[in-house]
Amino acid sequence: MAKRVAFSGKHLALAETALHHNDTEAALTLFYSPTAPSYSIRFAGERPDEVRSELGYRKAELDRNTTLNLLAAVEAAFRIDYLQRCYLKKKDDVSRQFREIYKEKEARASLEDDIFEVWKNNTLGSAKLIGELRGAFKFRHWMAHGRYWTPKFGQKYDYLSVYPLAASALTSFPLIPVSSESDGVDE
Repeated sequence: MAKRVAFSGKHLALAETALHHNDTEAALTLFYSPTAPSYSIRFAGERPDEVRSELGYRKAELDRNTTLNLLAAVEAAFRIDYLQRCYLKKKDDVSRQFREIYKEKEARASLEDDIFEVWKNNTLGSAKLIGELRGAFKFRHWMAHGRYWTPKFGQKYDYLSVYPLAASALTSFPLIPVSSESDGVDE
């Protein structure tokens, strides 16, 4: 087997991402409040509707960035699981199919075309969830690649819609977490 990928141990937890989102949103709300100590200096000469509009823009950007982080956490969990199953040589059908993909692509397996497809084909009732994830990952690609094109998602992706999707994905599949037995170091 090829050189193993080292796992950083820095992958995001959904709950921590949610706390960060909520704390940052509260901080923005306070910063843009007329009661904030720096308000009169920071927003001198601006009308209240302009300040509210700027706050709305900042919250929308926070929402998009948090959504990107949630999807990145899902991607990390599925990729770590894929590699763990290959490294640990598990005997279940998912692991065997992953090892076949690994022979050709190693760590460069496509999340959507390879990893999600194996899960969809080997987990009863997962086709709808995998379809929803694929849709959300179109949003992730748009965000990650600079939002330079006009997207056509078919639905709105935001923090409030992606958090339950991410939580469902991480609890609906028996993903293998990073283990000390296979931490990604060379053998």
